[in-house]
Amino acid sequence: ACSVLYRQNKKIFSFQRMCNLNMKGKYFGITYLDHAGSALFPESLLKAFTDDLRNNVYGNPHSQSISSKLTYDTIEHVRYRILQHFHTTAEDYTIIFTSGCTAALKLVAEAFPWIPEGTEQTSSRFCYLTDSHTSVVGMRGITASMNVLSVPIKPKEILLSEENRLLAEEQNCTTPHLFSYPAQSNFSGTKYPLSWIQDIKSGKLCPMKIPGKWFVLLDAASYVSSSPLDLGVHHADFIPISFYKIFGFPTGLGALLVNNRIAPLLRKTYFGGGTAAAYLAGEDFYFPKKSIAERFEDGTVSFLDIIALKHGFDVLEKLTGGMEKIKQHTFALAHYTYTVLSTLKYANGAPVVRIYSDTDFSNPDVQGPIINFNVLDENGEVIGFSQVDKMASLYNIHVRTGCFCNTGACQLHLGISNEDIQRNIQAGHVCGDDIDLVDGRPTGSVRISFGYMSSFEDAQTFLKFIIATRLSTSDTEIPFQSSVTKLTTESVPDDHPSFNNADKLSPIPHISDRELRNNSSVTKMTVNWQPPEAEAESIRAAVSETAVPTCRRGGKPITVTNIYLYPIKSCSAFEVTEWPVGNQGLLYDRNWMVVNQNGVCITQKQEPRLCLVNPSIDLKKNIMVIQAEGMDPISVSLEENTGKEAVICESKVCSHRVKTYDCGEGIAGWFSLFLGRPCRLIRQSSDMKNRSHQKNTKGMFSFLKIYRLEEPLEIEELIRRFRANIVISAPESFEEEEWAEISIGALRFQVMGPCSRCQIICIDQQSGERNKEFLQSLSASRGRKTNFGIYLMNQPLHSSFPDILSVGSQVLPVLKENTEIQPPTSSEEKCSG
Repeated sequence: ACSVLYRQNKKIFSFQRMCNLNMKGKYFGITYLDHAGSALFPESLLKAFTDDLRNNVYGNPHSQSISSKLTYDTIEHVRYRILQHFHTTAEDYTIIFTSGCTAALKLVAEAFPWIPEGTEQTSSRFCYLTDSHTSVVGMRGITASMNVLSVPIKPKEILLSEENRLLAEEQNCTTPHLFSYPAQSNFSGTKYPLSWIQDIKSGKLCPMKIPGKWFVLLDAASYVSSSPLDLGVHHADFIPISFYKIFGFPTGLGALLVNNRIAPLLRKTYFGGGTAAAYLAGEDFYFPKKSIAERFEDGTVSFLDIIALKHGFDVLEKLTGGMEKIKQHTFALAHYTYTVLSTLKYANGAPVVRIYSDTDFSNPDVQGPIINFNVLDENGEVIGFSQVDKMASLYNIHVRTGCFCNTGACQLHLGISNEDIQRNIQAGHVCGDDIDLVDGRPTGSVRISFGYMSSFEDAQTFLKFIIATRLSTSDTEIPFQSSVTKLTTESVPDDHPSFNNADKLSPIPHISDRELRNNSSVTKMTVNWQPPEAEAESIRAAVSETAVPTCRRGGKPITVTNIYLYPIKSCSAFEVTEWPVGNQGLLYDRNWMVVNQNGVCITQKQEPRLCLVNPSIDLKKNIMVIQAEGMDPISVSLEENTGKEAVICESKVCSHRVKTYDCGEGIAGWFSLFLGRPCRLIRQSSDMKNRSHQKNTKGMFSFLKIYRLEEPLEIEELIRRFRANIVISAPESFEEEEWAEISIGALRFQVMGPCSRCQIICIDQQSGERNKEFLQSLSASRGRKTNFGIYLMNQPLHSSFPDILSVGSQVLPVLKENTEIQPPTSSEEKCSG
């Protein structure tokens, strides 16, 4: 199939090779398959744009200076270029620049001349296809505030709407109604007929039987990224677009193309800078500018981004030869991938994937370059999209997962009822999280999509990934054997909101007694840190009063055998024999982290060589010593120096910002030299005053176990990979999943839920090399999930002194009253960073 497609598309391949020379993503060994989410920008676009900025001075267009006039004239030229791209002219359409497609849709909802309920005239209706983006469905919030009824229409219903054809007198009614539908589904790639535009406006198709005049909003954001749109033929009234979907750059810029026949009917209440021909500050007098574009573009437009569009169109034409060639090229890739993907079978004949599509990928006029699917196991059960995404990332393949801001299509294709959506919310699942299965049923799917810079190599890389992870011989066996080594670790996930002890998530590994005796440990450190006797006695008294007897029956006692901490997030472990534990967890654990030049945390996911950095804490000298092969050791004081503070947000799962300070130029240069990229070391301030508005968070811990691979790893290597803080001996497999709480000496913890492992466990902590099969083996051994352990919330006693966690302490678990599997408690992916 590939060779046939290759012969059929020789011209496309020549343009593809030209595109690849300009694509930024190609230089990093990445297979990027989320072009429906965003295109990748060509380097030639950035060069042309920056050359333009170097050679010209662009001022604010709301002025009369030479530089301002240049900006204004250039913007007008770009407007004409956009109209030309869509095969229309300024006589028929007006370009209103917005911050994106969503802002354009909001503008339509606010400005459309709705007739509300309760008037003598027939009231307006807003109808939308259920296979629509969230931003379209969200328009109903505005229409509801205007007392206008919104009506969802299923795709099949619109095809039957000829029965709703209005009588001649009903068509004479002037009440305006609005129907919105996507030119291309961002979920499945289905292309809905552009002929609907004229059929609905003429009354041949009628979304619902009600007197009035129908206008059409064509959501073209997904469609125009890979297909030509001719507005000279298809006269939609409103066309919202986002330019990053086409060019990849600039982002944060879109437009609303408005048919000039309806433009005079649009209403506007707010007026911003640049929209007024004249107004009075002391009286209610305002006279708008005549131009529709200027009337609706409040404030100064993003003029440099608009100027970048000119170069975007130039480069796109030069590289590809036009949208029709892009359409044919991207469809050829999708057709090939769909054909191979849909024929993949397990040995028992069961399909490897379930594809969600309304077409057979035989015609580019009805199907775009989007493939939506879920991976199945040999028994036909869905493997969660989060698991597929994690595995894809190990192969440097970037896909999209979830429901893609299109709940309607997701419900339709996955068979999710309205009641299911509500139950999923109760189970803790929300849009955008990684809870991919609830009661064994999928909450979303996997999407791949092609763009003009995509290659057949990209398609083949993806298919090889599916085959390697689902059909290889090693994958049909269970690489993790039944003999168990148990690990309980204390680890803060790399995507967790706080990188220090404040919101601790800590894995604790269990190992068998025999393996423990054979385990050669790293150098250990003993710490003498004890509270005064009176304080210690009060702690013991409090524990004795509140401790709950263990319900665990029989077996050897569980004891702590090793303690590790990780002073720098994602760097190597430091082993001790005892260590202080305060309200926020192990002292100095994950107190520092490495960030890039933008202040964003760097973890082993992005920089595996972090595992080769070895920090150690010297409490007597009050310093942290940092070492790495080929580098001179460097030390950092444990004393806080808050003279250079910075407020950062670690990641999107971050519910709050953390207060940090920079550790200086010397250590920044050390890390930059070792990692070969600009970076800095920062530390979280212990000043918790800025957290007074946050929830009462305490240190968190988690228990987990590790199984042996077919080619056994040493127990030390397993501990290193799972980045354990507390290693314990325990005889039973997975017994911790039945625990409700535990006590370790004077420390008590409440079980918070399962721990889902990330790609960091695939990194050899001594070499920085990745092992793709490790996460896959874990998933196979745990029934298609990467849950490995449980999270515990620290329940500290009211003491001004930290307690001491020591090797040899007994672990006392308390069983759950109901040992059934609990629903997910969090959408965050936990990582042992």
